[in-house]
Amino acid sequence: MTDSEDARLADALRAVALRVEAARRISPTSRTAVLRSIVEATAALFAAEAASIALHDPSTGRLVFEVAAGEQGQGVVGLDIDAGQGVAGYVFSTGQPIALADVASDARFGRTTAEQTGYVPRSLIAVPLADDDGIVGVLEVLDKRGDGGFDLRDLELAGVFARQATVAIRVSRLERDTAALLRAVLLAAGDPGNADEIDVIVAGAVAGLDADGSDPLWALADEVARLAAADPAQLDLVRELLAVLVRRAGRASATRSHSGRPR
Repeated sequence: MTDSEDARLADALRAVALRVEAARRISPTSRTAVLRSIVEATAALFAAEAASIALHDPSTGRLVFEVAAGEQGQGVVGLDIDAGQGVAGYVFSTGQPIALADVASDARFGRTTAEQTGYVPRSLIAVPLADDDGIVGVLEVLDKRGDGGFDLRDLELAGVFARQATVAIRVSRLERDTAALLRAVLLAAGDPGNADEIDVIVAGAVAGLDADGSDPLWALADEVARLAAADPAQLDLVRELLAVLVRRAGRASATRSHSGRPR
């Protein structure tokens, strides 16, 4: 590509990057909502006391319990453990799903950690959140209600939910990493042999997106995110105010453009 083509592409990508980043800041909890719906469906399907998802944090090397469902599940949210600790750590580190009919008799079960959550299960199944790119976390289901325990069929069904969770996590991480998203699109549409050139273009497009927040755009995005909890009447007022500001900005831009023309 010529320098002018590179410049036009970089400008277009920056416009896309700004929109992706603004959307991420305005709706930062979309992944959590999807994962919560998955554990809620899992707990309902198995008639289980609780279900939870723990995700691996590469920066700390630990598993963090992000979401949970069921009356007995909420105490685990926010807890983090070593990536090799307990049943969840075993499943994450080995990639092997397991079903335990009597957790107390299994050496892999971390009773101390369970007690911190306020609930010690009798039985559980745990499956890795995995795809071709590796393992990102673990789905656990605790204690079927009634007399029945978990069986191999339950393990297979839990694997189905785990695959759905893995897809949601991968997509959300790619969307959150704007540079990776843009690079993937360009590589898919162009010549993979130009990867170095693509890296340069993408770097220019996303430069400054994660700056110190001094850009008024990010302040506005943060305010809009907080408005998500507002009642409809307040949102109608905000919409009207923004419409007025947009019209004023348009007129000001047109005035500047007109005054700057050669006479």
